[in-house]
Amino acid sequence: MSSHCYEVALFGEFFAQDLKSIVNRITLHSESSQQMLYRELVFEPIDAPQQRELGNEPVLLRARKEVTSSDSKWVLYSYLKPESARVHPEATVRPWSTLEIDGDAMAFASALGYIRRSQIYKRGYLFRKGSLVIQMFQQEQVDPKTSKPIPAHADTLWEVEVKTASPVRNTPETPLSVSVEAVMEIQILMKGLLDLRRQDS
Repeated sequence: MSSHCYEVALFGEFFAQDLKSIVNRITLHSESSQQMLYRELVFEPIDAPQQRELGNEPVLLRARKEVTSSDSKWVLYSYLKPESARVHPEATVRPWSTLEIDGDAMAFASALGYIRRSQIYKRGYLFRKGSLVIQMFQQEQVDPKTSKPIPAHADTLWEVEVKTASPVRNTPETPLSVSVEAVMEIQILMKGLLDLRRQDS
């Protein structure tokens, strides 16, 4: 039995004109909903170019913080390669580790031997349903002078991530199939309005 913790997820995207009907349907079937604004940084190992030359894809480190709350902490997390579609054809299942840190995420990542590769903001809505979290957002680029978000263009695609709210272990008591079924329920719920699917990246 693997000792990994996993994230189980489905992904989708839609045009702004469908926002109201999609929000309405998800709100109807969720336990809670709120607005979200995340700042997200992506770091890669200092030796990432050498790893790629050797044909290895370096493991990226991500840092996320909820901007609207003054006391929110940085969460560091990292994914390994998703499990094969042969094993999990319905949903993306990938090993996932996560860590909450006090203080400066950039200094922490730097101490681990990582350098910053990119930075974005994600603005939208956050829904909770059972063990799942549903994020619906537009990506916003960062103003290099102020480090503040630049509002997304009106026709920027909305992205949706339906996923387990916290890492899950694959044990006899909590098999991954339970989480796969939970995200599949959302896929069925949104049918005809939003196409949710697995992705390998």
